[in-house]
Amino acid sequence: MSKIITDDLDALIDVLPGHISQPLQQREDRNELLEVVLDLGRLPEARYHNREVLLSSREVSQEDIDYVVSRIGTFTADNRAGIERTLHRISAIRNRSGRIVGLSCRVGRAVFGTIKLIRDLVESGKSIVLLGRPGVGKTTMLREVARVLAEDLKKRVVIVDTSNEIAGDGDIPHPAIGRARRMQVPTPAMQHAVMIEAIENHMPEVIVIDEIGTELEAQAARTIAERGVQLMATAHGNTLENLIMNPTLCDLIGGIQTVTLSDEEAKRRGTQKSILERKAPPIFDMVVEIQSWERVAIHPDVAAVVDAMLRGRLTPIEVRWRDETGELRRREEIPGLASFQAVGAKKATSKPRRVFTFGINRSRLERATKKLQLRINLVDDLRDADLLITSKGYYQKKPPLVTTAEAAGIPIYALKSNAVSQIEQGLTEIFRGEERARTMTLALREVEEAVKKVKGEGHTVELSPQNAFIRRLQHQLAEKYGLYSESSGSEPKRRVSIFK
Repeated sequence: MSKIITDDLDALIDVLPGHISQPLQQREDRNELLEVVLDLGRLPEARYHNREVLLSSREVSQEDIDYVVSRIGTFTADNRAGIERTLHRISAIRNRSGRIVGLSCRVGRAVFGTIKLIRDLVESGKSIVLLGRPGVGKTTMLREVARVLAEDLKKRVVIVDTSNEIAGDGDIPHPAIGRARRMQVPTPAMQHAVMIEAIENHMPEVIVIDEIGTELEAQAARTIAERGVQLMATAHGNTLENLIMNPTLCDLIGGIQTVTLSDEEAKRRGTQKSILERKAPPIFDMVVEIQSWERVAIHPDVAAVVDAMLRGRLTPIEVRWRDETGELRRREEIPGLASFQAVGAKKATSKPRRVFTFGINRSRLERATKKLQLRINLVDDLRDADLLITSKGYYQKKPPLVTTAEAAGIPIYALKSNAVSQIEQGLTEIFRGEERARTMTLALREVEEAVKKVKGEGHTVELSPQNAFIRRLQHQLAEKYGLYSESSGSEPKRRVSIFK
């Protein structure tokens, strides 16, 4: 299926004042337009992927803004409006008194053909969450997912459309969603309630949701999943690691909890007593990271991937893309780093890491190490190494050295190539991840030391400042020891106190 784009662009241009719409109408690159920005007292701009273009030499007046507002739908609580029967979105900027002084008129496009990258996953019946940076096409792909499930697979599909971005403005949904039904949401704060209403009142086989972003919405998603309904959604975050590190949304992938091991078990595993484990089954079976309009990375088994990440193991991802001819290509890749290093897998240490290289230019690695001021000792015997750095090409061939390292539990990091830039980037990512793991290890160890003091001396102990994710783990660990805890202070100095 070739990619077809429809955008109803004339409907958006028609609501703009004449001195803005006429220059835009005459441009040959209209099909690449992303949005038109109107700010009071500034020149109007047309924005494209890599550039901005001024549309008029006349500043935007209050009359211009009022003209646009009078020709579009009503703004909702999230300051978004639309144009009936289109996918365009107009977002407002208000002054302190509530008057609109700026508009972002974003072009909404229905793109038919994007689902080709993940159609087999959608047809599997499993729940999928789409991740990616803003503007990369999450909502566009989600819209076509809804259409294909409803039209081609004949499933009962209900879309929970909070800002009318999936099915457009007005009471009649845009034809891009096919036979899928659409439930509008009065305010963003009500999205979780409408999600539950959808399953209780309308017997869907599939529920489609754009932008799960709160704890209540994550809880509603779990309720839906537990009733056997397929969930197709987008969420805030670019990668699976973002979900793991997000204390609000980590329940989407099963949640993370601290577990206290017995002395014997900790010794057997070679870890500290407090480790991280997945708390529950994931809400979503698969995660699709949208890297660009033509490329996605797929985690086909979220439970297995999260468990591996928490133990510091690399897991392959499936990358799919369209080539120059539009054909679908796919391959397995090993990430350039273990996305989430296991807390407690190794004792936190400031000693230089012992690194064994295979297939990597040693002199380039040494130069990059000096430039980045990393504490690394290159060793000649794999048995002496803390980690193995190799290239993606060598890793995929599975030579004996790689399989030996895997069997010995030595972390393996696969760099994309031997280029200096890739080596520097890879080293930065590897040791940034290890520094994060070291921080978390020390933070949990600090809780254990505080617990001893509180139980022994009875005084309240204040811990070091940490981010929200680590504070949540500290609260969980304090609770496991039968103590109370609370957070105080302002970011970035907010910290946990533990007391009886």
